[in-house]
Amino acid sequence: MITFTCDRASLLGTLDAAPGATGLLILSGGNEVRAGAHRGMALLAAKVASAGYPVFRFDRRGVGDSEGENGGWESVEPDLMAALAMLRREQPQVTRVVALGNCDAATALARLGARAGVDALVLTNPWTGDDADGLPPAAAIRQRYGQRLRDPAMWRRALSGNIAWGKLLRGMAKSLVLAPSTLLNRMAADLAAFPGPLTLVLARGDATAIGFRAFWTGAAFAPVRDRATLVELDTTSHSFQHAADAAALEAAVLAALTR
Repeated sequence: MITFTCDRASLLGTLDAAPGATGLLILSGGNEVRAGAHRGMALLAAKVASAGYPVFRFDRRGVGDSEGENGGWESVEPDLMAALAMLRREQPQVTRVVALGNCDAATALARLGARAGVDALVLTNPWTGDDADGLPPAAAIRQRYGQRLRDPAMWRRALSGNIAWGKLLRGMAKSLVLAPSTLLNRMAADLAAFPGPLTLVLARGDATAIGFRAFWTGAAFAPVRDRATLVELDTTSHSFQHAADAAALEAAVLAALTR
């Protein structure tokens, strides 16, 4: 374990050392600690390091073993810069850094990548900010309701009164939202300004990924799509917890490190 500071707070990180000149920095999302859900990031780091690429992952301020106040993804820039400096100090042979983030960590990297000085991004299931109302993203609602409306069991439940009509009507109203949010437009602009390679890894059955995917094909992201690599996995796991998902994520990360 490695201790470093960010705005006078003591942060804790883990370095999987390796001789390669390209390193991987993993930024955790939400309140997730550096090991990741189901230790997924710790296992990924070990495998990537065994392939010759050093990996640094850390608990940002107010999360896990790190001190300070957890200000959420919007306050993560100082943490990211401090972690980048630590990776380069501990592995001085590193001349290129690929940054990986899931969910709101992917959103943070999309916003910060251009000014953080990383060389490539791997964004998995980027968060669109479309679920603050407690409902899934609009695109996920459209997909789910499209399936449910074709299910006779749903209509039997409706006729018997076993439907939460308030939630159903709120969901149907939200499903009509087709325009990208302010956050999505900002993400698109920041990614357009990012000069390096971009890899997107999306879980087809994950509501967060469905919400992002609906806008990825729209006009806002048009300047980015031609230079991005899109990897879509047949899984519902937001954190790629199943063995096949983890292997596919590892392959995508290794491809980004060698690109």
